[in-house]
Amino acid sequence: MRRKTLTQFLIEQQRSEQIIGPELRLLVELVARACKSIGHVISKGELGDVLGSLETENIQGEVQKKLDVIANEMFVEANEWGGHLAALASEEMEAIHPVPNRYPKGEYLLLFDPIDGSSNVDVDLSVGTIFSVLRAPDDASGREIGERDFLQPGNQQVAAGYAIYGPQTLLVLTLGQGVFGFTLDREMGSWIMTHPNMRVPKQTNEFAINASNERHWNEPVRRYIDDCLRGETGPRGIDFNMRWTASMVADVHRILVRGGVFLYPADTRHTASGGKLRLLYEANPMAMLIEQAGGSATTGTARILDVEPTKLHQRIGVILGSADEVARIAAYHSLNDAHR
Repeated sequence: MRRKTLTQFLIEQQRSEQIIGPELRLLVELVARACKSIGHVISKGELGDVLGSLETENIQGEVQKKLDVIANEMFVEANEWGGHLAALASEEMEAIHPVPNRYPKGEYLLLFDPIDGSSNVDVDLSVGTIFSVLRAPDDASGREIGERDFLQPGNQQVAAGYAIYGPQTLLVLTLGQGVFGFTLDREMGSWIMTHPNMRVPKQTNEFAINASNERHWNEPVRRYIDDCLRGETGPRGIDFNMRWTASMVADVHRILVRGGVFLYPADTRHTASGGKLRLLYEANPMAMLIEQAGGSATTGTARILDVEPTKLHQRIGVILGSADEVARIAAYHSLNDAHR
């Protein structure tokens, strides 16, 4: 049976299923093209002079990798001219990027993390690009787009996805009706559907967390991990495996393929900031993907997709993956709150 290309899939979603309109279809194709180009640059590594760090910091106060800056520029240049966007926002840019006046403007807003897990690039481990699409507010027509237009809860996303640059380059996408994975055929240059209707198993025996932060964890997270580590003789009655790659894309992709739970919770260091990961560029798009695949995503006390953003680079605690496991972690948080 001949497999669908990304273009064929998107045309079907527009023509037969009437899930998306032509502007969103073309926007997703431009995003996919940008991811293809970024993957090509990454594959060159030292040969392309893209490894190493710069002497600059991003808005998050993090030292920028060369590839962070290169990929950010590539993503902006690939998407700003298409006529489908009103503005873009990136984890690597302090302010939003309105579409220049020389280009036509569209009705969508694009948010992205150009390189997730960039610390892995220099040691040749998997990294990725995360993106989210919002519709510009109705009252935005006829005026300049501002930061407040991006401050929409995740349940307002019209599309979300990521590319993962590993042994294969894959694009994983949701348009609000399921999750679909496409593998880049490097010889043909086409994205081919290889993972239709991706679903997260409800239960799991794997978790992903940075164990070096244990001393900072709050009690519910500490209790959950302790219960898992006690194995088949503990309260869970099964042995768990821990996986951690320091790339959210790689960890979430593993969960989509075979189940599991990912935790980057708010801890005692994040009382003021609210967490480590970015709500608009990481948590919201990944939460949409996971929920569309039958999983769950929470801060521990609230559904991520219902959180009302208050600023462009807002941070948040993230727990997502297999639904039963996420519900158990949320229950640990509820029990802890009840005992206060």
